[in-house]
Formats: sequence, C-alpha cells, structure tokens
Amino acid sequence: MDRSARGEEPLGDEAFAAIDRMTEALWGRLTGGLSPMACSLALFDWSIHLAGAPGKRAELLDKAARKAARFWVYAAAVAAGDKDAPPCIEPLPGDRRFADEGWTTPPYSLIAQSFLLNQQWWHNVTHDVPGVAKHHEEVVSFAARQLLDMFSPSNSPFLNPAIVRKTAESAGANFARGFRNWLEDASRLASGRPPVGAEDFKVGRDVAVTPGKVVFRNHLFELIQYAPQTETVAAEPVLIVPAWIMKYYILDLSPRNSLVRHLVAAGRTVFCISWRNPGPEDRDLAFDDYRRLGVMAALDAVGAIVPATKIHAAGYCLGGTLLAIAAAAMARTGDDRLATMTLLAAQTDFTEPGELALFVDHSQLRFLDSMMWNRGYLSADQMAGAFQLLRSNDLVWSRLVQDYMMGERRPMIDLMAWNADSTRMPYRMHSEYLRRLYLDNELAGGRFMVDGRPVALQNIRVPLFVVGTERDHVAPWRSVYKIHQLTDTGVTFVLTSGGHNAGIVSEPGHPGRRYRVARKTAADPCLGADEWAAAATVRDGSWWSEWAEWLDGHSTPDRRAPPAMGAPDRNYAILADAPGDYVLER
Repeated sequence: MDRSARGEEPLGDEAFAAIDRMTEALWGRLTGGLSPMACSLALFDWSIHLAGAPGKRAELLDKAARKAARFWVYAAAVAAGDKDAPPCIEPLPGDRRFADEGWTTPPYSLIAQSFLLNQQWWHNVTHDVPGVAKHHEEVVSFAARQLLDMFSPSNSPFLNPAIVRKTAESAGANFARGFRNWLEDASRLASGRPPVGAEDFKVGRDVAVTPGKVVFRNHLFELIQYAPQTETVAAEPVLIVPAWIMKYYILDLSPRNSLVRHLVAAGRTVFCISWRNPGPEDRDLAFDDYRRLGVMAALDAVGAIVPATKIHAAGYCLGGTLLAIAAAAMARTGDDRLATMTLLAAQTDFTEPGELALFVDHSQLRFLDSMMWNRGYLSADQMAGAFQLLRSNDLVWSRLVQDYMMGERRPMIDLMAWNADSTRMPYRMHSEYLRRLYLDNELAGGRFMVDGRPVALQNIRVPLFVVGTERDHVAPWRSVYKIHQLTDTGVTFVLTSGGHNAGIVSEPGHPGRRYRVARKTAADPCLGADEWAAAATVRDGSWWSEWAEWLDGHSTPDRRAPPAMGAPDRNYAILADAPGDYVLER
C-alpha cells in the first residue's frame, strides 16, 4: 500500500532528489570528485570504436613494429660503443624528467628511450580513433597519460640515475631525509597547516605589503585603495578585479614583483578588490551577486572617491570574465564609466578551454554539483587536486623525486606560498559559472542574461588590452585570443612567456621574459591565432611596461594631486589598513 492510500503525505520530488544528491556526494568523496559514469562513458566510447576499427588497429601494429625497430637499431649502436648515436625520440617540450646527464648513458638511455616510445605509441592509441567523441578522446588520453606518468622510470629509485648517484654519494642518507620530509608533509596535511616554508611569507608582513587602506566593505569583498607614491598621479584610477578562486595578493606579492606597487610607483591611483572567503552560509550566492555586489559596487566606490573621471578596469582570470560581463551589461545601458578594460589570462569564449574541460561535462558537473550542494561550497582541496592532475609531472611526481627520494627540499617562494593560500567557491555561483560558461558557452553565444536581457560583448566600445600566456593550462592563450572575434573595438593583444600565474607576475628585470604584441583597430581584419603569433612583434622584457605605456596613451595628459584616501562624506570611510581582514580568512 502506498503512502497516499495510508493517508500519509507523499514524499516530494525534493526528497528523492536529495537521495541522489547524497549518494553522488558520497561517491565524489571516494573518487576525488571524478564521476565514475563520465569516465566509464569515455572508456566505453573509445574501446568500442577501437574494437570496430580494424584499420586503426592495423595502423597501431605497424607503428609498434616501426618503433621497436628504431629502438633496437639504437640499442645496437649503444651496445657497439657508439656514444654519438642519435636517440630515436626526444622528450616533449617542457618534459624535464630526463634532463639529467645520466639519462644519456646506458643502461638508463635505453630505459628512457623505451619509455618515451611507449608514451608516443599510447598517444597514437588514444587519438584519432574513428567515431570517438572529442571529449571522450581527451578524457581517455588524459587518463592514459596519468598512468604512464605514474610508472615513468624517472619515479623509480632503481631506474633514475640521479637518485642512484645521490644514494651512492650519501650512503642512503637521501632516503632518510626524504622520509623525514614525507612525515612532515603528512603531518601538516593532516592538521591543515600550510606547506613547509609558507610561514616565511606572512600576508601583510612579507607579501601584500603595498601601503593602502580598506575604504569599503560589504558581505562579498573589501576594496583596498593604495597610498600614492608620487607627488602627482594620472587622473584616471585603476580598478583591479582578481578572481575569487584565489587570494587577490598574487598581484601584490613581494615588493620586487608586485604589479600593484609597480602601478602605484608609476603614478597611478590603484584600487583592488579583496574577495571574501565564502563558507557554507554563502551557498546561495549567485554569479550575478559577484557582478552586482562586487564589480558594480566597487565601481560606485571608486567613482565616489575619484569623482568626475573614468576608470581603467582590469580583471585577472575569472575576475576578467566577470569584468567583461559587467562591461557588456554597462554598455547596453549606456553606463560609460570605463575608460579602458584590461583582461589578464581571462576567457570570454569557452569552446577551447584547455584541459580543465576534461572535468566539465554533464555527468561530471552533476557529481560536482552534488558535492557542493552537500557542503555549500567547493572546497580548496578539490580545486587543488584538479590542478595537480593537470600538471602532475610538475606538481606531483617531480616533488616525489625531489623531496622524498633525493631528500632535497625545493625552496619556498612567494608564488608557491600564495598558491597554498587557497579559497572556496560558493555552491550556486560556481555551479552557474561552470554550466553557463564552460558547458553552454552562453557569453560567446549571446545568451548570457543580466537583469533579464542578454549581454553582448560586441557592445563594448572601450579599448581593450588583453594578455595571454604561452603555457597556460587554465586559460589557453588561443582561447583568450578569441576576444578579437567577439568585440568590435580596438584590441591590443599580448602573448607573454610563462604560465597562468608566472606569466602574469612578470616584473621588469625578470630574466628570460619576453612577449609578443600587436594592435588591432575595429576596422582591421581579424587574424587567426597562429597568424597573429607569426605576425606579432617579439620583445624582450616584461609586458608590464607595455601595459603602462598603453594606459598612458589612453589617459588624459594632465596629472593632478593624489586623491584623498576614501571619501567619508560619501560613506567610504577608512575601515582598516591594507591588506584588510577578508584576505586573512581561512
């Protein structure tokens, strides 16, 4: 007899949905947030199509035979004592696992060549299988690469010549030191303490030390106004919108590499948003709340403190995407408070979002959604785990070798300490962000709604300065470049060396830095990304100087006395010294 027949109230749909949510959240904790269904679908799609492709299988057998022949030719040359025998394969660019000189001598050279040939063959196995969905191909290829990286000979204390040599030199003391390092790391992880050395970079003492004041605070952010360092300043202030997936002070690290300090020293009045670290009580904060209570409230504050002048707005990463949405909505309503807009490693088109897309499909989002629903937020450890998987060679296996087998600690630097100072993401906001932008690409498609109306980036008429980084795994530069195709205004695009973080934190004087730059007016034809890269001007040094000149060129020539700190008569009184309170929240 059902509940209705017994005179009881039927269970609501929410109750049944909650059962699924709790089950998925439990599975998510066991799998590290990965959806078993999504992985199984990808594996089934790849395997069933490979089974039905005799031509592809024959091609793989042919490639395996030819690779084996190349290897045995090389092995024979090495056995004959030919020290100059050319290797049959080179590591991929950026792969430093086999950089040690020991890998060039037998038997280690044979071990490295065998592994690299196998790695290349498995790339062939997981790619170009007829009929496999592109997303499933990328997931299977990524999983195969993770397994290969796990079993790389560079991770073995018996097969890595650097470890063997270190062990012989220290009589095994490297393993004793490595074990102590592991115990210390495990203890810190279990107790929630930051990694070794992070205590040397205390916020407000060693990093985030540019003088300033908190001049506004609401539930979502604090606004920092930085103290002037020059007798006169440019008329137009700069408002920086960082991503709330990170603490703002990546742009105000140590004094030597602080972008904020660089701007202030150049005579700019700088404001920066410092986002609050949300907790379970903030689960219902929406993406649009970050626009209204974040960007728009900050613009109101800056406009009150520095009245009668336009604002140079700059957004980094997710903050840049949010700023672009806010600017498009402002353009539609005739709000002309912006003088220019700068986007730093920020995407506006998500059709090619890089390897992060591996974790974004309907099944995976459902899993992630349930985990956030259960907690009220996306935890920092979940985000850190995803980024570590994307760069497992650098962030996982190289650390295993260096810290635990070689017994040598890598010195902590300010950027690494900042990276360990992670934040959370509210449930509703992050769910909307992933679904509406990553999955449905509403912004580029003209379907992103603000106040009930679609916003179009084509409505933005202010000049744009856009920065992409060459080795960005979060916002690939070709994806960032697509802003050219979505706007009808002048775009100065810079492609700088480095990755998502290190490419942006690229102070003048940093050795080895370079960038490419080209300007496009609204009337110029739009080039493809690779065409642009071939035609752009290559310059040595930091893109910061290029941006400073660009800001000068889009500012009024007259300079003025620095504005007062805050505006008490307009309800923007000084509340605290920089860096404020929100950045210290855990």
